[in-house]
Amino acid sequence: MSLQMRLVAGVMRLTRKLQMSTPARAQRRIHGPKGSAEPTAAIRSRHTVTHYRESNFDVHRIVPKDGRWSRSVLYLHGGAYISEIAPQHYGFISRLVDAGVRVDVPIYGLAPQHTAVQAYDLVGSVYRRLLTDADPSQITLMGDSAGAGLALGFVQQLPIPDLPLPAQVVLVSPWLDATLSNPEIAAVEERDPWLSSVGLREAARAWAGDLPLDDPRVSPIRGPLRGLPPIDIWCGTRDLFLPDVLALTRMIVDGGGQARLTQCEGAIHVYPVLPTPEGKVATREIVASIVDPSRR
Repeated sequence: MSLQMRLVAGVMRLTRKLQMSTPARAQRRIHGPKGSAEPTAAIRSRHTVTHYRESNFDVHRIVPKDGRWSRSVLYLHGGAYISEIAPQHYGFISRLVDAGVRVDVPIYGLAPQHTAVQAYDLVGSVYRRLLTDADPSQITLMGDSAGAGLALGFVQQLPIPDLPLPAQVVLVSPWLDATLSNPEIAAVEERDPWLSSVGLREAARAWAGDLPLDDPRVSPIRGPLRGLPPIDIWCGTRDLFLPDVLALTRMIVDGGGQARLTQCEGAIHVYPVLPTPEGKVATREIVASIVDPSRR
C-alpha cells in the first residue's frame, strides 16, 4: 500500500466516515446541500463540453477537442445516491477523453428529492441517444460506487426490442446490495476508512422510495445475472463492498458469464479515481480495456 493511499485513507476516516457514522449524521448529509454538477474548469479547457436534456435532467457530453472519438462511454457517478458528481470523477473522465473516448454523464436526481425509478428512465433515454450514432459494440456502460450499482441494474433490463446490450460494463467499487446483509461485510467495515453501513442504509432507504431494498433496481446483485455483456470490476481490499463484489463475480462466472475482478491489496473505496499510485495504474488499465476491449 502506497504512502498516498494511507494518507487518503486517513483523511477519509476523519471526514467522510464520520459524516455517515450515525443515522442522525447520515440524515443531515442526505438532506444537506448537493454541490455543483458542472464540469470543472480543467476539463472544459482540455476538452469540448456540451450539454443536453433527457427526461428533464441535464447530461454533459465530453469529447476530444478535435471532435474525433472511437468509443462511447455512458458514465454514472457515485456518491451514495445523495452526493453530486465530484472533481475526482471529472479527472478520471478526462483520462478517458484523452484516449479518444466520448463520455456522456447523466446528472441523475439525488435522494431524497429523487428516487431510483427516475434514474432508470434517464439512463434509458441517454442510452437510446448514444445508439443513434454509435454501434452497441462501441459503447461501454460504466459507473463507480452507487453509479456502478445503477449501471448494473440498468444493463440487467437489456436487451429489450429497441435497446441492445453494450459491448461491456465497467464497475468500480459497485454498491450491489442496498440491504448490506452479507455477513462478511462487518469484518471488512472495520478496515474500511470511508464507508459506514449505518449511513449507507439511511441513504438506501431514501433512494429506494417506494421500492423495497431488495428490489433488483436498488440491489442489482439480486437481479438476473445471465446473458450480461462482459463485466470488469475493480475493488480494493479495504472496501466495505468487497464481499458483495466477490459474491457477484462468483455468481456471474458460475452462471457461464464473463466477469473479471481486479482486486487491489490495501486499496480503499473507488481507488481508481483517487490520486494515488494504485489509482493511476488502475486508470491506465481501465482506459486501455475500454479503448481496446480485445485486451480483456
